[in-house]
Amino acid sequence: MSGGGLRSVLYLVLVAFFVLHNDLWLWNNGQLLLGFPIGLTYHALFCLATAILMALLVRYAWPSHLSEDDGEAQTAGDRS
Repeated sequence: MSGGGLRSVLYLVLVAFFVLHNDLWLWNNGQLLLGFPIGLTYHALFCLATAILMALLVRYAWPSHLSEDDGEAQTAGDRS
């Protein structure tokens, strides 16, 4: 998959995560999962998945112009 294609997929997953963040279907569910209320377990796993997604976004979708070193700024800083 090309860099642009992977970037598009990651952005679509980000939109899906935005929609899935509000778990309206678990609000009134008192069932326990892993010893915790299912809504709390959902959000704990959601946070882990979001952290992984953000790491992937930084790795594969970071704008290249933000990573370029500005040689002039470094030499100007050395003069002072």
